[in-house]
Amino acid sequence: ALAAIASVSEMGLLWRADRLPRPAPWARAIGPRDLWCDASGHPEYNHPVRAPFPASHERMRRADPLYDIVLLTDWNFPDAKPGRGSAIFVHQRRRLGFPTAGCIALRRADLIRVARMLRPGDVIEVPMLASHRGARRRDVTV
Repeated sequence: ALAAIASVSEMGLLWRADRLPRPAPWARAIGPRDLWCDASGHPEYNHPVRAPFPASHERMRRADPLYDIVLLTDWNFPDAKPGRGSAIFVHQRRRLGFPTAGCIALRRADLIRVARMLRPGDVIEVPMLASHRGARRRDVTV
């Protein structure tokens, strides 16, 4: 069984040009005014927007390194449907076992490697991992 199946979006690879070299020719730089609308009732929900933006949003240019590279998937994007949930990003993890807010998080080195390999339209399959009380969580090999 799979927890999620999504494809890499055509818009799909964002990176912090001030922190890293371009990971792939099709990557787009994240600018200081780049945001992501997370207001489910707004017409721009699950879409990139620019500051200033009055509705609820997430900054794509973060102080921490979590969004130094972001792969955008086509999960409820670009044709967002109410009730289907937020877009799924693939981004850098904080640390082992630290949850995301519904995204996929990888070690930095693995994320850079994956970003170099993937192309728009490539499928990302995320298998459900067996877990039980007291078990130590492991990274998924990429």
